[in-house]
Amino acid sequence: MSDIMIRAAAADEKVRAFACDTRELVEQARIYHDTWPVVTAALGRLLTAGSMMGTMMKGEKDRLTLKIKGDGEIGGLVVVADSKGEVKGMAYEPHVRETLIRPGKMNVGAAVGHGELTVIKDLGLREPYVGAVNLVSGEIAEDLTYYFAESEQVPSAVALGVLVGTDYSVRQAGGFIIQLMPDAGEDIINEIESRVQKLDSVTEMLEQGMAPADMLDAVLGNLDLQILDESTPVYHCGCSKERMERALLSLGRKDLQSLYDDGKEVEMCCQFCDGKYMFSHEEVGELLQR
Repeated sequence: MSDIMIRAAAADEKVRAFACDTRELVEQARIYHDTWPVVTAALGRLLTAGSMMGTMMKGEKDRLTLKIKGDGEIGGLVVVADSKGEVKGMAYEPHVRETLIRPGKMNVGAAVGHGELTVIKDLGLREPYVGAVNLVSGEIAEDLTYYFAESEQVPSAVALGVLVGTDYSVRQAGGFIIQLMPDAGEDIINEIESRVQKLDSVTEMLEQGMAPADMLDAVLGNLDLQILDESTPVYHCGCSKERMERALLSLGRKDLQSLYDDGKEVEMCCQFCDGKYMFSHEEVGELLQR
């Protein structure tokens, strides 16, 4: 069964909502990067959030980058998404042994640590929008909730979850983002807060067989929930030898000359999918001439 994302509105469009099942794309990321469970959970949560936040943008060429830099063992996470829900990501350190908050609950916050969350939106303008906040907990969902409130002034409820099996594969992954528009009244706010507090975790809901629409119905069902559209989020890198050429050219003449003088092949490795691209000595020379 493919991953699914839904976009919805409620309370006469005073509330907008996104929810998704991302098990397949998070599993793809795990395979690409050979992540251990706590890193799979952290990266999977950020990938899930990135796919939803990407679809909040309007332009076909709009790009969203989420960066987390922490003092925990993971070191940092990077996720890039577009408006179609295509997403890719990487962890600075994929092999981190998990510690447990309680049986079955990994301590993602400790693995991420204290640090900063940065959100970059490239909307085709002269300068990208950049917002940054300190990490609240390192658990990802709480940090994004804080970001929306502080940097975008949009009260939001963010819930994310990744369940990793004993064989390290991803059993469940998904989440939701619910946002209040400026004209949402106290009655709507109180209703949503009350329902969110009573919810099971995202992974528990997915384990029970709930679809993204069911998760939103559990929160917004009494507020005239309207499903607006449905799409398929995917892990997509899009790297190519041409892009790697541009990366080599960006090194500058001095470093390219040094590579050429070594007289060896140059291997370029994509940080998002581990794809490898080889450049012969002659190809490096051609780039140097350019």
